[in-house]
Amino acid sequence: MAEIIVPVITVFDQNEKPDFEGNQKVIDYLIRNGVDGLLVLGSAGEFTNLSVKEKIEFFDFYAEYVDGRVKLLAGTGCVSYGETKQLTQAVLNKGYEAAVVIEPYYFAISQSEVRRFYDRLATEVKGKIYLYNFPARSGISIAPQTVSDLMKAHPNIVGLKDSVTMPGHTNAILQALDTTKAKIYSGFDDQFFANIASGGQGCIGALANIVPDIWHALVSANNTGNYARTVYLASLIERLMPLYDLCSNPAVLLKRLMQHRGVAISATGLFPFDNVADSVYRQAETLLDTVVNDFLEPRITVSQRQIG
Repeated sequence: MAEIIVPVITVFDQNEKPDFEGNQKVIDYLIRNGVDGLLVLGSAGEFTNLSVKEKIEFFDFYAEYVDGRVKLLAGTGCVSYGETKQLTQAVLNKGYEAAVVIEPYYFAISQSEVRRFYDRLATEVKGKIYLYNFPARSGISIAPQTVSDLMKAHPNIVGLKDSVTMPGHTNAILQALDTTKAKIYSGFDDQFFANIASGGQGCIGALANIVPDIWHALVSANNTGNYARTVYLASLIERLMPLYDLCSNPAVLLKRLMQHRGVAISATGLFPFDNVADSVYRQAETLLDTVVNDFLEPRITVSQRQIG
């Protein structure tokens, strides 16, 4: 069965610290609209300015407030191996389904060093790990053979978020794995079809912050075999993809669009990525309104009628 996991935005106060009341509103909004799980402090969560102590406190808050209503994943990758290990074990001890770990970034890293990093982490922590492949941020793409070798060597490496521009990379990984034992998700919303066609689990996509209702409807249509509706809803997600390229920090834009959809939160972002030009926001709002309207009043094309 396909799933949509949300890499959740983080609501901050004016001091760039987590606003716990605001984050409760986000959690309730997403769960009420039917998402399958939440990834806390992923890329959309703007984790970079939080200390290890603040991250652990935020993970505590999430685990307590969600209280088992949906599955929880936690982003724990840091530049420092020691901090990565500390955070990873902390969330696993708190009952998170898994830690989602990007390899060390900033310094150039080789494929063999990627392998050594995950080998050691999987050996030294108790609990489940998802690899996080995001070459645009880490500087390297984890090779399909590396993923396969790591999962075969470590039973606690159970999944992957693959944020790559070419879905063929995800397909190559899936062909090398026993997909009954590994959960492989696309990291970009528009690769949902390619992912599930290859035997993947679905998507961990940030657009679900603003359209959890569309994403839930899309996953439900797919899982019940309503393929005409699946195609139509996927086309709506495709139309929203330009939002990622409108500003340097899409998380701030997503928060403003969530406000537009009725979630009463602050849209504060982390300096200097804390501003969205009014013209950019208006463009984004118009696009979102058009897509949401087409979700509420579907326009079925000739090709979609033929599928049905």
